[in-house]
Amino acid sequence: MKSIVCGLALAAAVLSPAVAHAQNAGLTANFGEIRLNAGFTPDPYRVSITAGGSIDAYTDTDLPGACVGNISAAPDFEVTYSAGGLPLVFRTRSSTDTTLIINGPDGRWYCDDDSWGDGDAEVRFNRPQSGTYDVWVGTFGGGTAAATLLITETP
Repeated sequence: MKSIVCGLALAAAVLSPAVAHAQNAGLTANFGEIRLNAGFTPDPYRVSITAGGSIDAYTDTDLPGACVGNISAAPDFEVTYSAGGLPLVFRTRSSTDTTLIINGPDGRWYCDDDSWGDGDAEVRFNRPQSGTYDVWVGTFGGGTAAATLLITETP
């Protein structure tokens, strides 16, 4: 009887759906990386990317519930930032509905979808920490799309 119970428990563990750790800040960013110091120019710094991917951030990852959109496993862009007294803002611009997912230097996840109600996303750090920000630009509703990631210190 004991072996049957153990076997059932093992089968349940193996067959149960698991949350994937699909996003990986340790991977090389798809569209490059940059080091920026407070007061950087040009401001905004612009990066052309292809937003989206095959991973549904809401259902296929262990990200917080506010993190939505289709993303790739690797970050789209990586920013190593030396903070000053200005805010650090990440924005998207695209003809499609985009989302932002950022893994900050503190290891926490920051997400946004439609801050402005126009399909573009924004994540603002009013008192940014120095360190690495791994950025994913997702698409809401699937697929991929051309997008621009803007990094600015102008609110």
